[in-house]
Amino acid sequence: MSACPVCNRRLPLSQIESHVNAHFEDEIDPQIANDHYLALQLASSSSSDPPPTLKEAPFLDPFNKIVPFPQNDDVVRSQTKRPFYRVGNGGLISLLTTCLVESKTKPLECSTSLLSGYVDHFQSTKEDKGWGCGWRNIQMQCSHLLSRRDQEVKRVLFGGSEFVPDIPSLQRWLEIAWRSGFDVSGGLHFDKRIYGCKKWIGTTECAALLRSFGLRARVVDFAPEKSRSMYLSVPGSAVAPKRRAYGPMDRYVVKKGASGVEKGVDSRGSTSSRIGKGALLMDWVWNYFSDNRLDVSSGVHMTNKGPLYFQHEGHSRTIVGIQRRLQGTTFTPQYNLLILDPADFTRDIEKALVDKKGWEGYLKRGAHTLTCPEYQMLYVDNGIAVGEELEQLKTIDSHFVQF
Repeated sequence: MSACPVCNRRLPLSQIESHVNAHFEDEIDPQIANDHYLALQLASSSSSDPPPTLKEAPFLDPFNKIVPFPQNDDVVRSQTKRPFYRVGNGGLISLLTTCLVESKTKPLECSTSLLSGYVDHFQSTKEDKGWGCGWRNIQMQCSHLLSRRDQEVKRVLFGGSEFVPDIPSLQRWLEIAWRSGFDVSGGLHFDKRIYGCKKWIGTTECAALLRSFGLRARVVDFAPEKSRSMYLSVPGSAVAPKRRAYGPMDRYVVKKGASGVEKGVDSRGSTSSRIGKGALLMDWVWNYFSDNRLDVSSGVHMTNKGPLYFQHEGHSRTIVGIQRRLQGTTFTPQYNLLILDPADFTRDIEKALVDKKGWEGYLKRGAHTLTCPEYQMLYVDNGIAVGEELEQLKTIDSHFVQF
């Protein structure tokens, strides 16, 4: 038996592949399918532009045409934006805010929700079912970055195009990142070629792509002691050097006390027995969105934090916030991650939020659902790296939080 990485249902190993692919089945509008075909062609080459002079050897694109590796300017000119279902009324996060505000609470219950701000949902389609979730989460991350008022980010990201490119264009940008020296080991695993491939990517590839623009993308590993990311599907993540976390997240690293019994530190700073991995991860996410403030009042708050790229065995999703519930006088909070999943259909999420019915099933995930042996997060710090800092970002290391 094996657990489905999307819905956690346990099935015989012989059935798991078809079951996972069924999550991504969707009826694609013929016009959108044609647009995607055109987008792929435009991303592979531009008939109106003269062929660039390149030193690198050519390779086959998805249509078996010989094309050279592009340079940055070529990708800027040829990158395309595939039509996607954009939610009105301020987007999904605005609709989610209304549902959280109006959701009923139990007597003596205090509820606090922290959100990332605007994020477009990019759903997987038939073209990328079963392998495209990593790219879709990169698109969600970038939709948030481009929605902010940071003009410097808009200037550097994707050559100043100010739109989120389609998957083939993102694949081109990742190749450029690898050839520029970002995540050398991960690039070697793919032979520095990913365009047109249906290979899984994950946190490390997202970090390499974003860092190549100077963005301060950070990776965090949640794993048992001495673990080497055996279960994560991303090659780059498996070889990324791990180091202990230093700074505001220190309190969540499990440490050994004098007696040799493993101890942890909870969100109030007191020592407790070893924290379960679900609770530990929830505490970290809460600490991230609350910016280490312990006095966050009840209600729904829009923070200045971006969404989190959330990788686990066989799948990745985007965390757009977290909800904390306190019941009566108890000091044990109950958390729900607020998640956008590429496997879900945007129209279905929107309808559930508009109708205020069934939306929890799409967006809420409690600690009991965190059953994978390892997890990775990626977040983006403010500002643009240049000079020596940019050179340092070429090495994809990670903070290590021990379960």
